[in-house]
Amino acid sequence: MNLSRISLRPFKLSDADDFLKWASDDKVTRYLRWNTITSREEALAYIEKFAIPHPWRQSICLDDQSIGYVSVKPEQGDDTCRAHVSYVVSAEYWGQGIATEALRMAMCRVFKEQSGLVRIEALVEVENKGSQRVLEKVGFLKEGLLRKYGYCKGEIRDMFIYSFLSTDKIM
Repeated sequence: MNLSRISLRPFKLSDADDFLKWASDDKVTRYLRWNTITSREEALAYIEKFAIPHPWRQSICLDDQSIGYVSVKPEQGDDTCRAHVSYVVSAEYWGQGIATEALRMAMCRVFKEQSGLVRIEALVEVENKGSQRVLEKVGFLKEGLLRKYGYCKGEIRDMFIYSFLSTDKIM
């Protein structure tokens, strides 16, 4: 895979069909807090109501075709020095370095664009080994296990917490 074909950009309503391709896959949405999208109308509604107004949710694109997203959500009030990152990539592109490259790109941009941001955190379910590898390849530090911490798809699950500081080196 030529990683120069990967880009990040804001979502557009015209991404609905591409979004639906991966957001309708239970393998892809397994660790996401939102349910699998099942129709073009749901895809359009999600893009319009959540993706576009989000403070920093970028479509991961391969040749400008949406194949996932990376999202950085800053905390509020006195905690704006901290943000949470999440990402997802279409299953057909797993294992090709795309999520890793997209996360690297996001980290480079977000610290420049959001002054005062010092720490980005990621919460990853213990079973989600692929996502753990992505974070570690980018340079995130695994800080610990949070037992029975995250609610997802009807269960309270154990999560690893990872962090990346503005002073850390992107790998």
